[in-house]
Amino acid sequence: MAKHIPLLLTLLRAGLAPVLVLLALFHPAPWAIAGCLILAVISDYFDGVIARRLNIVTDNLRRLDSIADSLFYLAALFAAWWLYPDVIYGHLRPLAVLIGLELLRYVVDFARFGREASYHLWSAKLWGVMLFLGFFALLVFAEDGLWVSLVIYWGILSDLEGLAISFVLREWRTDVPTLAHALRLRRGVGPESRRSAQRPLR
Repeated sequence: MAKHIPLLLTLLRAGLAPVLVLLALFHPAPWAIAGCLILAVISDYFDGVIARRLNIVTDNLRRLDSIADSLFYLAALFAAWWLYPDVIYGHLRPLAVLIGLELLRYVVDFARFGREASYHLWSAKLWGVMLFLGFFALLVFAEDGLWVSLVIYWGILSDLEGLAISFVLREWRTDVPTLAHALRLRRGVGPESRRSAQRPLR
């Protein structure tokens, strides 16, 4: 049973996406939205921690984790647009760039590797924390300040790094923390390249 906990936590986060949308549409109580956001960030942290502790980390689980993150934060973006459209329209240009980069990354990854990337970049991990704080500030406290702009521009930088990594790598890989790691993998140096070469896809 324990080995299923990481998967259940990841599915919980994906399942919270429609819950957040429904809350925004029909019952936008700050405490309920706060509960959704907190459950999502807790599940995002512990699914990886537990999977590593149980030594059951697989490429498929990592991919599902990335998909669950995307679904939840797309739902959060919808909630922000529905409840605070002026805030979204006030950041429309950088948001359009961010969304365009997200879509471009999927196109590039499928064109090069036949599947979406799951790099779990350090910059993306930090972005995840910033997303939580930014959406919490906006959806729970109705505050549009520095966090919202910072979240958007950091997301653009993280997506640019992910896009660069997709062009650098010759084959699909998971867990590439930075562009520097990707360059070492391309040159076939460092412990990352040896571990990746020995690890079968699952």
